[in-house]
Amino acid sequence: MRIDQLLPAYHRGDAIGDEATYLRRFFLSQGYESEIYRLSSDRDLESESKDFGAFSGPSSGDITILHFALPSPLTGAFRKLRSKKVLIHHNVTSPGFFAGTSDEMVRIARLGREELRSLAGDVDVALADSAFNARELVEYGFREPQVFPLYVDFAKYRKPMNAFLHRLFRDGRTNILFVGRVAPNKRIEDLIKVAFYYKKFISPLVRLVIVGKTESLPVYYRALVRLADDFLLTPEEMVFAGHLPDEEMFALYRAADVFLSMSEHEGFCLPLVESMIFDLPVMAYDSTAVPDTLDGCGILLKEKRVDRAAELLDAVVRDRALREKIVLGQRERLERLESVGREPFLFRMIEELRGI
Repeated sequence: MRIDQLLPAYHRGDAIGDEATYLRRFFLSQGYESEIYRLSSDRDLESESKDFGAFSGPSSGDITILHFALPSPLTGAFRKLRSKKVLIHHNVTSPGFFAGTSDEMVRIARLGREELRSLAGDVDVALADSAFNARELVEYGFREPQVFPLYVDFAKYRKPMNAFLHRLFRDGRTNILFVGRVAPNKRIEDLIKVAFYYKKFISPLVRLVIVGKTESLPVYYRALVRLADDFLLTPEEMVFAGHLPDEEMFALYRAADVFLSMSEHEGFCLPLVESMIFDLPVMAYDSTAVPDTLDGCGILLKEKRVDRAAELLDAVVRDRALREKIVLGQRERLERLESVGREPFLFRMIEELRGI
């Protein structure tokens, strides 16, 4: 029996790529044949996956899993397969967020949602990596979607950090960290406003650090740079770090005082979990999958009040008892995440599909 996975792009360190790697290793350990087929991949992952052009039609007794996050030729091919079909929904950002920034991204996001909706009657099992994503699948017409939480490779966070970078950023400033792609749905402009308020009314010793790719939406990135300049935030106070290797990203998590997210669209938001792993207090705007991922821990911002967010952030930094209470709640949430029974879920899914 074959259990293959299809994904448009296979990247190391990417949440979807890490999940695909985990699933393949699990299926192989249970004696199944299993391959990852992709349209593109990192060079060092080419040996761990195969080009989609080499994908041969599976039999009716096989299982094929499609990781859906982007429109691609995989959608139409997946629909026509004879095998048992499993969809894992990783979310597609609403096209409205890209209006005025990228017509191409508006087109891609709209097409992605249309392709997802078109699969509603063609899959045997629909999975989502958050309750929010599962609710979206219901809206799109999928039958009884199930939540299959995003795989988190906890072991990789035990690797050493870049000690030099950590010392560099532990210079007495309050470090506000955000990790995520520089895209309009992340509302990084709101983070800049919080940093400006903090600098003007609380303390000039502040630094906003944004870790994530800046090149995919240059219009939005340039607008953010201009906004930071308009608010008189210096390069020392407003840092776009770009995409970083793990050891440097880990150093910034450890050097930060608070993780702050004002994002208005998240399918899961792995950096929230990463912050918990590094005992970094989380403050995040209440939107989409964020409350599902936090599950009662951290601080959930119910409204976007720059003044209140900045004052609360300072309280988290200065009040040791408050900080310890937040970190304790986040550790309890991590325990719940680590105890998720992924393997029993997969065993049940395979047995159910065999019975179809």
